[in-house]
Parts: sequence; structure tokens; C-alpha cells
Amino acid sequence: MAGDSRVHMDHDMEIGVTPREVKKLPKHLREPQIPTDRTHLIADPVKKPRQRYVQKDGKCNVHHGNVQETYRYLSDLFTTLVDLRWRLSFFIFTLVYVVNWLFFGLLWWLIALIRGDLLHADEEGWTPCVENLNSFVSAFLFSIETETTIGYGYRVITEKCPEGIILLLVQAILGSIVNAMMVGCMFVKISQPKNRAETLMFSHKAVISLRDNKLCLMFRVGDLRNSHIVEASIRAKLIRSEQTKEESILGDVTGADREGGV
Repeated sequence: MAGDSRVHMDHDMEIGVTPREVKKLPKHLREPQIPTDRTHLIADPVKKPRQRYVQKDGKCNVHHGNVQETYRYLSDLFTTLVDLRWRLSFFIFTLVYVVNWLFFGLLWWLIALIRGDLLHADEEGWTPCVENLNSFVSAFLFSIETETTIGYGYRVITEKCPEGIILLLVQAILGSIVNAMMVGCMFVKISQPKNRAETLMFSHKAVISLRDNKLCLMFRVGDLRNSHIVEASIRAKLIRSEQTKEESILGDVTGADREGGV
């Protein structure tokens, strides 16, 4: 007890208050005040961006790393074009048509050059392969008119040019294939219901409860639109990592599908 009182007296003397003055102070001032709210003593931690496995728009944020067989994407070129971003899709869409028109325009110009149509275009009695084709620019314009079936009527192919007729058939067929592929790719890309997920609401909290004598993870999904999705499917993935005795980390992905109307 003497040691304790000496410690308190020394402490009071250090702060400039005598023991008698301490006794005169009220009780609530003599006792040390312990703040009930200590939130002001703890600095707010800096909020770090949370790493998500699945983004809010439904895209999976898990990417394949160290994959060197990238040529496999070219085996399914149509799906690869659909999965590209919009700016790349528009660039490839424009590039394919321009390159196609330039390629066949070059072939039309070579035919006119080999036949001598560029040199004898103004001579009377000379029948060219394509009338009014006298330069590479006019050949390029004829290629566009042929593939897009515009047909202004100023430049037309003649019947005395079998190589031109064959080239016309090849360009018409390949042009139809290019149109079908590119227009189909853009249509599939536009029709993807990515923005449809904006009106689907998920519960902020999930619970684990018994269902059919099994522990199940449950959450709610709601649709804000009056026109509900018919035969919709919801896919949930559970991603967890496990460390083996050999100190190697293994990833396990468990998926579950649920079909029905939303």
C-alpha cells in the first residue's frame, strides 16, 4: 500500500497537483475518464479495392495464365470475333470489307492491264473487258459496285471477257460469304443480353441453411421488369484454394446450375 501511494503521489507531483488538491476535486474529476467511444482513437483503414472473381455485370474475372496454345482461338474464328470488344469488332468489320474491295479491284485492274484496255480504251472498235475502266481507282469503284450490287450502269462488264465473267462469279460468291459472316457476327454481338442483367437484383446477403437435410447456400434473385425471362438459367460457382502437404496450392471450382423463370 505504501508503494502504491508513493507512486500516485509522485505522479501527482509531476503534473503539478498536490495530494490535498486532489482530494478537493470532485469524484468524477479524480477518477480517470475512460472514453466509451474509441472510434476516434483508431484511424480508419484505407479501403482497398476488393478483388472479385465475378464482376457485377456477370463476367468471370478469372483468366487463364501461361497458356501458350493461343492458336486454338483461330479454330473457332466466329466465336472469337463475337467475344472481341466493340472497338476491335468495328475495326475488323471495316478492315475486312476494305481489304476485300481492294483485292478484287486490283484483280480487275490487272485484267484490264494484261488485255491492253488501259492503252486502247479511247480507240474506236476496241471492246474492253469492263467499259469505262481506265485506272486503278475506277477498278476499285467497279469492285465496290459489283460486291454491293449497286450497279450504277456506267461501268459494265462485256460478254467478250471470259476471265472477267469468272472473276465476277468468284467475287459475288466470296462477297456473300463475307457479308453473311460479318453481319451475322455483329447481329449475335448486338443480341447478347448483357444489359438485361442490369434489371436483375440479387440479395446482398446469403445464408446457409438446411434444405432436404443438406446444408445449402441460398440467396434470392428478383426481376424488376414486367416481361420476365422464360427458361432462364442461373450459374453459381464456388472457388476455393487448398494447400497440399507438398506446399502446392490447388484451385477447386464447383459449379451449380439452376433453370427456371426469373
